[in-house]
Amino acid sequence: MTAIALTIAGSDSGGGAGIQADLKAFSALRAYGASVITAITAQNTQAVTAVQEISTDVIAAQIDAVLSDLSVNAVKIGMLSSPEIISTVAKGLKGFDGPIVLDPVMVAKSGDALLKDEAVSALISELLPMATVLTPNLPEAAKLLDIDEAASSEDMQSQGQALLNLGPQAILMKGGHASGDVCSDFLISDGDTVELTAKRVDTKNTHGTGCTLSSSITAGLAKRLPLNAAVREAHTYLQQAILKADDLNIGSGHGPVHHFHQVWTE
Repeated sequence: MTAIALTIAGSDSGGGAGIQADLKAFSALRAYGASVITAITAQNTQAVTAVQEISTDVIAAQIDAVLSDLSVNAVKIGMLSSPEIISTVAKGLKGFDGPIVLDPVMVAKSGDALLKDEAVSALISELLPMATVLTPNLPEAAKLLDIDEAASSEDMQSQGQALLNLGPQAILMKGGHASGDVCSDFLISDGDTVELTAKRVDTKNTHGTGCTLSSSITAGLAKRLPLNAAVREAHTYLQQAILKADDLNIGSGHGPVHHFHQVWTE
């Protein structure tokens, strides 16, 4: 059987994040990628200059078109900018019995907002309870909990537990925004916490890391890996994609990670 992963997210015209990053990561990890576009962004390595939301009717039609024909094994949810779009996606996925990876995309690497403030409560009430795993970075976790950002690994784990109480089956607290030579992520589920560490890479080319990690996990789940194994595979893949990011020369701002580092040659 072919592993099929579906991404529901926004389009990044610069190709480094969003739908484009998701499809690249799916392919790199041997999963067939389908997509539902929720918004079109005019975006490059420096800024997001325009955002056009897709109508909820078209979003619903895309979800129906994919799920009615393709045997989707896992779904990744990324940029959903409004309460109406969040509700549309939640309704469209009702009845889907595979794993769902929810990446609560709120701010682009450039600092531009991608989620309206009024949409946060809808995200919490409608989608968090549907998530197999939620993958927030430190600012996103703090926003969801309406508290200060975690300042230590203990804070990260505590906030992960608080997010777990909102309904997801597991939380992957990402430490990329923390400081120090080692980056720690924490996979937290009921009664279990797993720490994943990696040496922090000195590069500005980290555009799309959050999208890439969540879609990599989705690819693993589509291949029917257990969650812990899918997260470990994705963690290793992303670390190498960051290490090889400077091999690319894309734009003059925050360039993308190297999604195809395993197959491209000099």
